Amino acid sequence: MGTDQVVEVEGRQFKITNLDKVLYPETGFTKGEVINYYVRIAPVLLPHLRDRPCTLRRYPNGVDGQSFYEKNVARHAPEWVRTERLSTPGSAQGNEYLDFVVIDDLPTLAWVANLAALELHVPQWTVGNDPDLLVFDLDPGPPATVVECGQVALLLREELAEGGYEAYPKTSGSKGMQLYVPVAPDEMDTSAYARKLAERLARANPRQVVATMAKAARSGKVFIDWSQNRPAKTTVAPYSLRARSRPTVSTPVTWQEVEDCVNVEDRVQDFGDLLDYRR
Repeated sequence: MGTDQVVEVEGRQFKITNLDKVLYPETGFTKGEVINYYVRIAPVLLPHLRDRPCTLRRYPNGVDGQSFYEKNVARHAPEWVRTERLSTPGSAQGNEYLDFVVIDDLPTLAWVANLAALELHVPQWTVGNDPDLLVFDLDPGPPATVVECGQVALLLREELAEGGYEAYPKTSGSKGMQLYVPVAPDEMDTSAYARKLAERLARANPRQVVATMAKAARSGKVFIDWSQNRPAKTTVAPYSLRARSRPTVSTPVTWQEVEDCVNVEDRVQDFGDLLDYRR
């Protein structure tokens, strides 16, 4: 594969560049491989992006270089890239509105991947509608890990089930987990609901859970970040790459996998060290 070439994707032509540029130095993962990943994962990724304004986190010089969040569409965007002009009150740049990219199709996904947009972040609502997702972002405060996040995720699932809601877990692709809960667009104030539930769990499980933003309170606990449900907030999309030292992915998982992760100590008690090759 050459470093630069004009490609055609589903009838749309555009130029892709610097395909051999390494974006993940630890593994040698290149921009060409980033584009290839997004093209291959598109069938399951695109439904989670469709009709949602996307914030791109771009790493033009790889994960070890500087990055920036891009909300406004790039000036050189092809005319066929869908954009939506949305008001952005309180913008750090003082903009009253921005033109967001909406990734509805494979050509647009491949085009943003070529921008070294490693991470794709979307809100919990679609253009013109109220939120259709309730999201809980579980962030472990060291020495807590994803195992403790799994324990809190199970507590959340139980609480949500009592309210008639089904939760779907995924990894953040970093150090934590997230739960997605489908809701009707006009069903509730998702931000208020998430906050009340997080605070209730924190009161009931003070050694495990914290619902306050103060980082000093998170040590050894799992912070349930309910603020992801505010209209201006975004969450990393399912199947998005993350800008870690290695090309990790925000991956949907089954509840059985969450339970298996939580029960790792029980597994060791039952089976010992399955990787004990030094015997």
